[in-house]
Amino acid sequence: MIDHSTDPRNPRWTRNDYERNVFNGDIGTVIELEDATLTVDFDGAAKQYTRYDLRALKLAYAMTIHKSQGGEFPAVIVPVLRDNRMLTRNLLYTAITRAKVLCILVGHDDAIQRAAQTTLTRRWTRLAHRLSAQ
Repeated sequence: MIDHSTDPRNPRWTRNDYERNVFNGDIGTVIELEDATLTVDFDGAAKQYTRYDLRALKLAYAMTIHKSQGGEFPAVIVPVLRDNRMLTRNLLYTAITRAKVLCILVGHDDAIQRAAQTTLTRRWTRLAHRLSAQ
């Protein structure tokens, strides 16, 4: 998924910060860099960060569908490749619903059809076994 902006000043926050009200996946725009403080605008709210905080900011040129969950973007571009065994109907739905206005699927029609017809198979997490063992 590609961020709608081509501006390289678009960082994505990578953890939850309840004090600043900024959460994993939020995307902002760098509006000021002064001394050792970076100011980022997240939907109209300016937040300041020190050098220490910068470890949780990543540039958002593109991101995976997984990382985009919970976020929305004016436009998304989704590559749909024939040899992608992970692409299922659930993942394709998640990708498409991240777009507020425009979603572009780039790839082969047959790959899109296969993804739309592929449901998520059972996951082998052994979670129930792990929980019952304690």
